[in-house]
Amino acid sequence: MFITIGGAMSTAELGLSLAEMIRQDKIHGICCTGANLEEDVFNLVAHDFYERVPHYRDLTPADEAKLLSRHMNRVTDTCIPEMEAMRRIENEVLKEWVRADQAGERFFPHQFMYKILLSGDLKKSYQIDPKDSWLLAAAEKNLPMFVPGWEDSTLGNMYAGHCISQDVKKIHTVRTGIEYMMELAEWYTKTTEKTPLGFFQIAGGIAGDFPICVVPMLHQDLQREHVPLWAYFCQISDSTTSYGSYSGAVPNEKITWGKLGETTPKFIIESDASIVAPLIFAYVLGW
Repeated sequence: MFITIGGAMSTAELGLSLAEMIRQDKIHGICCTGANLEEDVFNLVAHDFYERVPHYRDLTPADEAKLLSRHMNRVTDTCIPEMEAMRRIENEVLKEWVRADQAGERFFPHQFMYKILLSGDLKKSYQIDPKDSWLLAAAEKNLPMFVPGWEDSTLGNMYAGHCISQDVKKIHTVRTGIEYMMELAEWYTKTTEKTPLGFFQIAGGIAGDFPICVVPMLHQDLQREHVPLWAYFCQISDSTTSYGSYSGAVPNEKITWGKLGETTPKFIIESDASIVAPLIFAYVLGW
């Protein structure tokens, strides 16, 4: 199973079920947004400083401004504390960015996160049970991971700032999205030589749109016509289909792009992913 994670699933604490899926080898690769990559670690080290806002639908602009003044960044009903979460992780990963930059080394965004987790330096700051961190479980497995559009994240913005200020001299010390696609193409080709690979998309956006394109690229641009299609496609989404919706295309539309085949098993669950994904994982795990 190859899963893609969009939305704000890490802040919704998907790790409570996803981490065990990874440990039990139910997940074989992940594509996620930069926000989901970092927010699992934010939750790991700053959970006790988070604030819940159950009445978030009733907040006024003045209420939101008060949260800003306290450096509390809201994601639906959850506020992430800037200093305890974002700046703490920035301090740790900046050391790795600078070290790699000075050594002339380059790594992907997820590899830098793996490094700070596996170093053990953050253990003293854990505020949840580490078994509930899906990124820590992925780091321990060295799970293949792809993070397109990483620059559209808090740490991506911070990295840009450190490049502008010249703390990091070479902008490509963090490897790019095009390199992620190249890496995905080779990994998908080798993996599907041995076993079929299904595609499970949680929410919409670039996390799903990016990796599903690897098959038509392999077929149409590289003429690797022997490479199989995705073995199945399943998506959890509550986005409606229209020109203006966010990734609300029904699975059959993907046939016309060469992303899926006419007989590929296709499923779409029109519901809230923060409810449905844990239920599916619990079923797979036999909970």
